[in-house]
Amino acid sequence: MVGAQLRRTLARAFSSSSISPFFHGIHVFQCPDSVGIVARLSECIASKGGNIHCVDVFVPEDKQIFYSRSEFAFDSTRWPRDVLESDFQKIAKHFNAERSIVRVPDLDPRYKIAVLASKQDHCLVDLLHRWQEGRLPVDISCIISNHPRTSNTHVIRFLERHGIPYHYLPTAPGNKREQEMLELVEDTDFLVLARYMQILSGGFLQAYGKDIINIHHGLLPSFKGGNPSRQAFEAGVKLIGATSHFVTEGLDAGPIIEQMVERVSHKDNLTSFVMKSENLEKQCLSQAIKSYCELRVLPYENRKTVVF
Repeated sequence: MVGAQLRRTLARAFSSSSISPFFHGIHVFQCPDSVGIVARLSECIASKGGNIHCVDVFVPEDKQIFYSRSEFAFDSTRWPRDVLESDFQKIAKHFNAERSIVRVPDLDPRYKIAVLASKQDHCLVDLLHRWQEGRLPVDISCIISNHPRTSNTHVIRFLERHGIPYHYLPTAPGNKREQEMLELVEDTDFLVLARYMQILSGGFLQAYGKDIINIHHGLLPSFKGGNPSRQAFEAGVKLIGATSHFVTEGLDAGPIIEQMVERVSHKDNLTSFVMKSENLEKQCLSQAIKSYCELRVLPYENRKTVVF
């Protein structure tokens, strides 16, 4: 625990000290739509001396489902963390809520993730540097790859410096090493595929049972599968993109979390095309992780998301 990790630990300890009992809370809610939901949530926060900073609400035109995300400040001496949780659960029970999640970033443990990567480094390196700078609210438990990296590479030196294990699990057509992977990621909160070029089986997804975020180097639903940058280049597109989505059994078909685009032209060659695409991938993946950790992403129908 040195460097960036130590600085973050000290910062969190300082922010959680007795100097100030005020904290920032986030609450997301999903339930059948009915009259009085916003009023009840607001009353809950205000009655304990909390101050609402913002509220986002969404109700689809064709479905009576209520989605909301609230940010609020509260005094932990008046509203302890466990009581806060209990109060929102009472509201969830009253409205028969499908989802009611509370997060207090300065009190709750950081999300623990594992990152899966293959040969290409750009997304992995970008995530590591953002994590080091404290721009991603996660703890990285390990890196898993089907590609070897020697001890003199930038990635391995970085991981060794910060005490993050690197697990090399070479795969073969009949052996994706998924059981070993499941053992390594058992204690994580979610997984990130940073250009991991292996398809995870339905058995793995079911056994893991938690969310997995992937980055696709293309603007889905176009150009699925391998070499989407070349596919887009050869199609002569004028906009390229990157898509971050949840992993499902369908190839590149999971609910979309984030998409980013950039204009290209006939002046771009394949090299500049790929460079622009990789920059989009890095930004898109990091934004998806950040949105997920800030409870901005909610499932909507079977293949969609609400992103507040």
